[in-house]
Amino acid sequence: MNDLMRYGKTINWIIFTLLFGVAVFGNLPMFIIIYSYFAAVMAIRTLLGRFEKNTKIGLISAYALLLASQIVFCAVIVFSGSASGITFYLCKFFAAANILLPLMLERFVVATKQTEFYPPSVEEIATISFELMKDNVDNIVNAARGISKIKDTVTPDNLQATIGDLHRHSSTEYINNGTLTEEYFSLVGSSLNDPYMYIIVSNTGSAASEMISLFTQKQFNHASLSFDRDLKTIISYNGGINVYPPGLNPEMIEAFHQKQDASILVYRLIATREQKNLIADKLKEINHDGSAYNILGLITKHSYKPNIMFCSQFVYKMLKLAGLNYFDKKDGEVRPTDFIELDYHKKLEFCYEIKFQ
Repeated sequence: MNDLMRYGKTINWIIFTLLFGVAVFGNLPMFIIIYSYFAAVMAIRTLLGRFEKNTKIGLISAYALLLASQIVFCAVIVFSGSASGITFYLCKFFAAANILLPLMLERFVVATKQTEFYPPSVEEIATISFELMKDNVDNIVNAARGISKIKDTVTPDNLQATIGDLHRHSSTEYINNGTLTEEYFSLVGSSLNDPYMYIIVSNTGSAASEMISLFTQKQFNHASLSFDRDLKTIISYNGGINVYPPGLNPEMIEAFHQKQDASILVYRLIATREQKNLIADKLKEINHDGSAYNILGLITKHSYKPNIMFCSQFVYKMLKLAGLNYFDKKDGEVRPTDFIELDYHKKLEFCYEIKFQ
């Protein structure tokens, strides 16, 4: 048993070493050859395997589509000439990891026992309603739109901007402190008599926001808080726009205008002076102790340290701290649109919208 475990670990290290070598030294022809080889081997393996005929057709078709997408990714994104430096090598490592996708696809099919791709019988086809046909057409149209959005979003510029910004972040250490000035807290103090806290959700059009939208399938992908209606005290966790380190930072409305149809929705929530003061005191504490943007938490839904958060996680935790939260959810799972969509008891009141032209 121990020999088998040692053998397995050895194989894993060999695979890792080979993938690392491909990621560092591979070029476009090499990646295409490797992708094609894996697709061919998996297709032959499927043909010779004990799968049902329909399963074989489904898997081989999936390998072909996967091969096409891998080649397109390498040609259009990795080796297009638009990526350079650390961005180029990060893209290459991602392309190298994609080599194993056919193996993962087969394992998924076998593990979940999704081994039958039977087409409907003549009798079943005859019973398909017009409504079902309409639904299927709608699904196809939506899928086409989704593919179009991916094409428009996963551009070399967006990938380079997103990946190139990663070196500024830390998901384990505080890298931001003191960015909130005495002037900011003076504005907060003068806003404590305003009987509302303001929740802002925005569609900024930044590269990171556009990439996040692929996973959330939402238009608005950033959330902020403000102590005043005019948003002079607007604040959130963000990347710092290359001015501040990523973490807790003041925001400027002008910086939200990063695409032609960018927009901001402003809502207000009844809050007492004491509740607003609790949030203000917490901001002072975070500003003193330090913070960082929880970029890893967007995937893991967890924070390594208390002051490492992403935007909607921060907004929810501040509201909960002051007893202003109006829905229950783990803070690491809160999305910006949840503040609107989960307002079942109508606690929020819409104030206004800003549309950038």
